[in-house]
This record gives sequence, structure tokens and C-alpha cells, in this order.
Amino acid sequence: MKVAFVTAMLCTALAPAVAAAQQPARAPKTILAVGGHAGDMELTTGAVLLKQRAAGDRVVLLHLSLGERGNPRMPVSEYAAQKRREAEAAARLLGGEVIFGPYRDGEVPNDEEARQYVADVIRTVKPSVVLTHWRESIHRDHATTHAVVVDAVLLAAIDSARGKPAHRGTRLWFAENWEDKAQFEPYLYVDVSDQAARYRDLVSSYEFVAGTISSFPYLNYYTALLTLRGAEARRTAAVAFDIDPMGKRQVMSAIP
Repeated sequence: MKVAFVTAMLCTALAPAVAAAQQPARAPKTILAVGGHAGDMELTTGAVLLKQRAAGDRVVLLHLSLGERGNPRMPVSEYAAQKRREAEAAARLLGGEVIFGPYRDGEVPNDEEARQYVADVIRTVKPSVVLTHWRESIHRDHATTHAVVVDAVLLAAIDSARGKPAHRGTRLWFAENWEDKAQFEPYLYVDVSDQAARYRDLVSSYEFVAGTISSFPYLNYYTALLTLRGAEARRTAAVAFDIDPMGKRQVMSAIP
């Protein structure tokens, strides 16, 4: 009787571990974050990228431009080299990959060539999720990046004569940026409560985040935003995303 009782107790104690072991292994995702400038996606989505990378996902950053005209006290060529070093350092901290686009700061083109370029990156990287800018912005590169990426996701899903097979099924999430606030509505929240310290280290790879180049308090703003969205999500910290309005439609056969 005593042996049976001990056996039952052990089975009860081990049940959660056994159940967890029986769960199918989580398939790793590939996440592609596309920004108009080096630093955009780290600031807006960096905490999420850190969390997903820690979970075993592949993370790729595509900077369409370096944002090399953002330092009025430094020649453009020198600041371009600095931004590239900073982006590479951020990628190392993240444990991700970085791709540098061919465009100049302030001149990301809203044309077919740019769409095909991003579509080729998508076909190569094969992401399950693409993170990028919201459609409304006071910065032309941000709004252009949004338009280019949305079309590139479609183009990537179509068979191409450019030598790369189509990639389908990519989801698009739009990041929250202080320059892209018009009509942005938080829809999806990701809990990043365990990433606050690592996030600060990640974005601090960039000099402009510290406020020594621009008067805008980037670090204060985005860390406060993590707290604000966390409160809305009933978490310590969270990152919010919007999606295309068509994606918000839910069809049900009855009231659940």
C-alpha cells in the first residue's frame, strides 16, 4: 500500500514534466525586420527580436539605408561608416544577421526596383513574419519603406524570372515609431517583460539613441513605451504592433 502511494505521488509530481516532454518541438521561425534606416527596427522591435532569438528563432535585419545624414556635426561618409559599425554591433548583441540595402538616407525610392530588391531578400531569407514601418509617417523613408515592403511581400509570393523560388505565407506586422504615429492603433501585444535590460544594451549600440546627436530622447521614449504598452497588456513590458485592417476580420459560425 505504501509503495503504491509513493508511486502515485511520483507520477503526480512528474506529470507536468512528462506532458511537456510529449509536446511537439516548437518549429523555429525566421523573422525579417525591415527599416528605412539602421536603428529603426532595433528601437521599435528590438525587445521582441531579442525574445524570439532567445527562443531559437532566426532574426534578420534589413536596413534599406544607413541613416547616414542624421548627424549634422559629422561628414556623411564618416557617419555612414559609424552607423554601419553600430548596426553590426547591434546584430552581434542580438545574435542575428544584418543586410545593408543600397539606398541613401532620405532617398529610399518608391519604385519597382526597390520592391524587387526587397522581394528577392524575402525569397532568400524565407521569413514567416516581416516587421516594418507603419504606413503613415513624418519621415518619407519610413512611409516609402512601408509601401515597398507591403508590395514586396506580394511579389515574393509570385514565381519570379529572377532565379529565386517564390516564398508564400508571410505575415506582416507594423511597428510603433514616434515618427509613424498617425492612425497607428495597437492591435497585437508581445510580452517582453524579461527583455528590458537587454533591450537597453541593444539600442545603446547606436550613438544617436543616447541623445547626443538629436535632441529627441530616444532611449527614454522607447523604454517608457515598453512600460505603457505593458500596462495596457497587463504585463511589465510589451511591444505593440498594428496589422492590415483586413487581417483584423474574424469570421465565426456562432458566438463563441
